[in-house]
Amino acid sequence: MWQRQPPPSILPLRRYLLTTRTPPTEKADLLAVIHESQDRFVNAWGKMASSWGIPRTMAEVHALLYICPEPLNADEVMERLQISRGNASMSLRALVDWGLVSRQHKRGDRKEYFQTETDVWKLFRIILRERKKREIDPVLVSLHEIRDLTERAEAPDKEVKNLVSQHNEKLDAMIEFIDMVDGLANRFISPRGHGLKIAAAVLSRVS
Repeated sequence: MWQRQPPPSILPLRRYLLTTRTPPTEKADLLAVIHESQDRFVNAWGKMASSWGIPRTMAEVHALLYICPEPLNADEVMERLQISRGNASMSLRALVDWGLVSRQHKRGDRKEYFQTETDVWKLFRIILRERKKREIDPVLVSLHEIRDLTERAEAPDKEVKNLVSQHNEKLDAMIEFIDMVDGLANRFISPRGHGLKIAAAVLSRVS
């Protein structure tokens, strides 16, 4: 006779689903499955983000706020992710600064609650905008400053003149490329446009 297995909160989800002959139907079992699914999503998102150079804890906090149905306060984030108050506060503050998370208040509750955007296209547009601001923009400014150093250089002879010319050509090529990337990024992140969505749709048709 079939015996009911412990819920996924005790037994790993995959083993639970393989050893039960019927899917979980009781409320406690279903909630446990959802809970583990949320945890796995948070873990996967953290791994992916860390490979992009984004702090893993910050990414996990964002993933948790995205996947949970209701806004969470800092204490709930700490408890769910098992992180320190300092880590939770720093990550939430960074997410607010990025524009990915907004603060919410509940009547009769002094705690701040945090909620993230759920439109995935808007989310990735914000992420692209912030990464552009932190990575592409400073590099472009630096390259133009570096190029200016040799813009008016007066070479004493032909050999040095050729050296300066080759140097400037390399910098100009790099600046031209990054300018193009910057222009594309600006089209993608425009709040009124759908550049990112359109580009993804077009590229998906390219064989």
